[in-house]
Amino acid sequence: MAYSFHVPLSKAHFRWNNAIPPALTVPSGAEITFDLKDGANNQIRPDNTTTCFSTFDREQVDPAFGPVYVEGAEPGDVLKVEIQSLATADYGWTAVFTGFGLLADDFPDEQHVKIWDLSGKSLLPGTAGANGPPRAVFKPGISVPVRPFLGVLGIAPAEQGEFSTIPPYALSGGNVDTRYLGAGSTVYLPVQVPGALFSCGDGHAAQGDGEVCGTAIETPTTASVRLSVIKKGAEGWMELSCPHYTTPPRAGEIAEDDLRGTYAALGIHADPREAARMALRGLLDWLEKNKGLTRVEGYMLASVAASLRMTEVVDMPNFAVSCSVPLSTFEE
Repeated sequence: MAYSFHVPLSKAHFRWNNAIPPALTVPSGAEITFDLKDGANNQIRPDNTTTCFSTFDREQVDPAFGPVYVEGAEPGDVLKVEIQSLATADYGWTAVFTGFGLLADDFPDEQHVKIWDLSGKSLLPGTAGANGPPRAVFKPGISVPVRPFLGVLGIAPAEQGEFSTIPPYALSGGNVDTRYLGAGSTVYLPVQVPGALFSCGDGHAAQGDGEVCGTAIETPTTASVRLSVIKKGAEGWMELSCPHYTTPPRAGEIAEDDLRGTYAALGIHADPREAARMALRGLLDWLEKNKGLTRVEGYMLASVAASLRMTEVVDMPNFAVSCSVPLSTFEE
């Protein structure tokens, strides 16, 4: 299918700013293809793994591509973003950077990168009986399902000035890193400025809930989306106070967690972040002891395959957070 509009690689920005000139102006309902560099602006590639950390520029992290001005969008409206298709590059990477990640203080001096082969010839078939997607190999006997999604989906903020693209924002979205936002999903964003000024980026091939080491399977991506305006007061719609989204059904597919079950550690603490850290450390202990991984290998695998979940929030003073990995990640 030919799309009417195109945002090229050259239209990258590293700050949210409602003064950035639009890369495109489109009517409501327009379909747009975006060519996207990865979340590190393509600074890590299969050909530079020995030098990538020494030359890495953190000012180039999480580029967003756009912005796209959508005609008719006004503050108080909702921008409907339908993710139609996502195509990854034939490689991806996962990395541990000093000072970044949920357990940054556990790995104070370590920097590691794992290159993933995402080419069709190297992907494994979906897990038998699961009717799921092909799988990328982490190590022999360990693989994860490839489910591409966009980490960055956002609009310009109402406030004047520049805002980093690294954190997400309560109203305008941005680097939400939510693994459910793949093809077939729809995101709803509360419009903050005329035209909405939509941008996207940070393609991923797979991620667990939490992206715990700080990176997923990062990969350059081609994304096709449809942008539509839902006017304020439209029947069935309220004024949004945060981004909303819907996901498509996976007809006939068995969830990875249900196929062979999961292994999980449960962290309990008055601080939910500390509970999450306890749970993750517990899972890393198990991966080291039972799956033969080094501590940093387990950390990277957890970032792309394991999921943090808040399991209890009302029994004060403590919170409970689980960190689980599908057992289908490992060959029997």
